Amino acid sequence: MSTRQIDQLDTNLLRVLHTLLTERSVTRTAMKLGQSQPAISNMLKRLRDITGDAILVRGKNGMTATARGQELLLLASQGLSVMESIASPAPAFVPATTQRVFHLGAPDYLSVLLIPMVMEKVRELAPNAGLVIHALNAGFDYAAALETGELDCVIGNWPDLPNHLHIAQLFEDEVVCMVNRKHPVVGKGLSLKYYLEMSHLAPTPYMMGHRSIIDGTLAEQGLKRKIQMTIPYLGMVPYVLSKTDLVFTTSRSFAVQCAKDWPIEILPMPMTMPKMRFFMLWHERVHAAAEVQWLRRIVAEAAGEVLA
Repeated sequence: MSTRQIDQLDTNLLRVLHTLLTERSVTRTAMKLGQSQPAISNMLKRLRDITGDAILVRGKNGMTATARGQELLLLASQGLSVMESIASPAPAFVPATTQRVFHLGAPDYLSVLLIPMVMEKVRELAPNAGLVIHALNAGFDYAAALETGELDCVIGNWPDLPNHLHIAQLFEDEVVCMVNRKHPVVGKGLSLKYYLEMSHLAPTPYMMGHRSIIDGTLAEQGLKRKIQMTIPYLGMVPYVLSKTDLVFTTSRSFAVQCAKDWPIEILPMPMTMPKMRFFMLWHERVHAAAEVQWLRRIVAEAAGEVLA
């Protein structure tokens, strides 16, 4: 069949074909579809031209389908079903019964706070669903992963937000310092001078060329801290601080969580520092997808509890 012949087919012709083969009568087809008999006769002629087959022929007891016509009845049924599926809205998303596997990108430092809350909510509301957390690092192109569907959404804090993705702010948090509770600075207080002279522990950047809000703000004032060690897993931070005299600058919520179980002292930042802002990003391709909308609500609800 030529491209021109294929292009001549439309839903109306498909419906006429199906009805003709079901009713095996031009008259009954016209009545059932609310059209005139000449109009149905003309469409039957068009269908014969397109298919190269008579489709219906006269028999002893009226019209009967040709062998090809019998095949076309099944194909027309399938075609109409496909058309209806395309035109119908997507089925409702039911968290309690879904078996969908969700893919969420997040840097390691959120593993202590937000991610466990998200997992708790998904487990409670969608017990049959899967949740895969993808670690963000400097070699991972999260924007491309969102576009291809490898990720459903990404959470983190970025100094420069991409303008081609959907963005929602989750929460913001105060910047504080963490040190070993036995550190001398705990007793005498943390000045800006001493902060700059101290040896710092910092997270490994999870984006190429990324500079944290701490170093960016210091640079604006012509200042620079001394980062002596970096660490890729923030779950290790309290272990390191408990054994060293390093200082770690982070969000208050993370520091409070660590101080609950470790000999960690939380000190105020010795200079004015913008709050750390955490965002969720997703691509237009899943903006209207009910299941990903649900995941975004879960993440937003969990984020609201981080500072509660």
